[in-house]
Amino acid sequence: MEPELWNVVDVEATCWEGQPPPGQVSEIIEIGLTVVDLTARRRVDRHRILVRPRRSAVSAFCTELTGLTQREVETGVSFAGACRLLAVEHAAGRRPWASWGDYDRLQFSRQCRATGTAYPFGRRHANAKAVFTDARGLRKRPGMARALELAGLPLEGRHHSGADDAWNIAALVLSLAGTGDWTGPLVVGPDP
Repeated sequence: MEPELWNVVDVEATCWEGQPPPGQVSEIIEIGLTVVDLTARRRVDRHRILVRPRRSAVSAFCTELTGLTQREVETGVSFAGACRLLAVEHAAGRRPWASWGDYDRLQFSRQCRATGTAYPFGRRHANAKAVFTDARGLRKRPGMARALELAGLPLEGRHHSGADDAWNIAALVLSLAGTGDWTGPLVVGPDP
């Protein structure tokens, strides 16, 4: 049987307690990506891309939340370079992808527009948070950590690490697939 591969993506971005400092904007500093094979019902690959910020700096609040430091993200690739990696090495334009909510998709769209970078993903995006909420008949959409609790799955690694969160979201996607509730790219993303 042919594998049905999806990219599960989670990003971390510069953030502050309150408003950003003058002249700074939130931008992606880490991209976590886990490849899932829905046919085999397993996670098959795990990646982490550090992204060097151009228009902001990592705050103490951001470091406390994500564990990422300014020094660490300075070793990363440019945002354009990260998008090329996603497209070339991770089939981002050809493979459907999922994220927990729409934040990741919208952040990529905003940052691609602001920097003149080609959007790396195709239009087949699924909001895993919405699918989970509907499948469970919940009134409110839970955060990823709460969804793992509800699904009886462990939180693996550090919450708010892009690589670890993508790995955990992938477990939720596979759980949904196992119950027949994951039916494909339910949300088609707008043109970036």
